[in-house]
Amino acid sequence: MGIFNIQEITGTTKKKLLDFKASIGAAIREGKGISFADKDINYSHQLQNERLKEKGIDLDTKIYDRDRDGNKFVSGRKWKDAHYESTMCFSWCGIKRVVKKDGKWRFTDDRKSVIYETVTDVVNGSHPDNDPVNCPNCGMVSTVAGLQDGCSYCGTKFQMDDLFPKVSSYYFLDDVGMTKKEFAKGYWIFYFIGLVSIYALACVLRPEIYLPMNIIHNKSFLIGSAIGMPLGSIIIGYILYAYFLFMRMIVKAILSAGKMGTAGSRRAFENRMKKISPEFSYEYFTSKAISLIKTAIYSKNPQDLLFYTGGELDPKMKDIIDLNYGGALGCKSFKDEGNMVKVVTKAYFDVLYAKGDRIYAKSQVFAATFQRRTDLPVNLNFSMTRIMCPTCGSSFDATKNKNCPYCENPYEITTDDWALVELSY
Repeated sequence: MGIFNIQEITGTTKKKLLDFKASIGAAIREGKGISFADKDINYSHQLQNERLKEKGIDLDTKIYDRDRDGNKFVSGRKWKDAHYESTMCFSWCGIKRVVKKDGKWRFTDDRKSVIYETVTDVVNGSHPDNDPVNCPNCGMVSTVAGLQDGCSYCGTKFQMDDLFPKVSSYYFLDDVGMTKKEFAKGYWIFYFIGLVSIYALACVLRPEIYLPMNIIHNKSFLIGSAIGMPLGSIIIGYILYAYFLFMRMIVKAILSAGKMGTAGSRRAFENRMKKISPEFSYEYFTSKAISLIKTAIYSKNPQDLLFYTGGELDPKMKDIIDLNYGGALGCKSFKDEGNMVKVVTKAYFDVLYAKGDRIYAKSQVFAATFQRRTDLPVNLNFSMTRIMCPTCGSSFDATKNKNCPYCENPYEITTDDWALVELSY
């Protein structure tokens, strides 16, 4: 669990990763579900789409390939439980967002990024037949075995490959690196700047020779300048470009200084939680935390959500129209309360706000506290929108019911997985 196994992804998994990446824009803009995405992802997209409609905003998100490696996904860290294995996969891409309100342009950004997608698959030889899962066709709750025999609601039958692997979480991180094409494009810009600078300096120092009306009458200086200045600009352009990249790196380091304080969070979390069970994974906790935060913020009334037990959120969160995990989740403290553990965190996000006609991006830190029972194992296929009642065993959509619709007993999400108990700025 939590090991690295770097290799290129192929086959069915690669196709689903690429299809998911290509479907994100439509999922947000039109509220479309992605059949092989975890229900939590689709639910978050649905809530985000409703937020955009309420504000009269059109958010066009385009994910594009920056080079030929855009069709390549590489696997990274893996973790698993008794039935499932999850793998963090990543690919280089660009993400461009265009925001319009009432048909008028309000905001655009274009960021060089790496997309991280987590895929969850069934462990070879182990079939979790009775685990609840949503029908990819109609969305109704069934079981893995039930969908293979045929959904009791729409009648569609599925193979295991249709149900798994599935994408269970995703986010983007800014890429400080560059492709060869991007490096060359940047260099030629600075080469041109260097060429213009050299000629401008020559005109200042020797105007009687290098001003256009003078140099055209002096063939030797004209030929020498035509050869020497372009050659000199090769070095000048490279020096200017290197200086620009160095300064950009320093600025990014300063802006990310707060995230550096989270560097020991993985070790602190796993040292604490793996004493309880070896299946506790920092990656799984991070994925679940991202999902819980996004869903609570996009929800019209988070207090109606089964997994949220805190008070009312800051009204400014109603202005959030796009959330992307910023690559850092700091664990500040752990607190035991009987068979419960509370984890106090600082979560870093890149946030897009819409307040009136103003659209602006901001790096935001959220204070988020999560709670979970410590006497139950991790289930990597657990979903906050797909619950199995511990009283009668029935499955139901927990986003619409706090009580089991079959036996009417109340349900506590902390009996199964992480719950969000506090969220603030």
